[in-house]
Amino acid sequence: GSYAAFKEAFVKSAVGNFGSGWTWLVKKADGSVDIVNTGAAGTPLTTADKALLTVDVWEHAYYIDYRNQRPKFVETFLDKLVNWKFAEANFA
Repeated sequence: GSYAAFKEAFVKSAVGNFGSGWTWLVKKADGSVDIVNTGAAGTPLTTADKALLTVDVWEHAYYIDYRNQRPKFVETFLDKLVNWKFAEANFA
């Protein structure tokens, strides 16, 4: 898939992550990638998934700058803040 399709899916997942939590891009044991939501203290680090990157969607992460605009926050995270070289190194 394309970056645009990934971005759309990641934003949709993060925005739909009910309440407070994190949205992760993970590498599955079979080498595929997936988008996973966790809440409270959940983390894919307790599963066979390998974390590639994560965004904090608890309100404290974005409310001062973005108010209720979680989608805008996640889009900005992907477009301007993600260290893709770090995510790539995690994938290896």
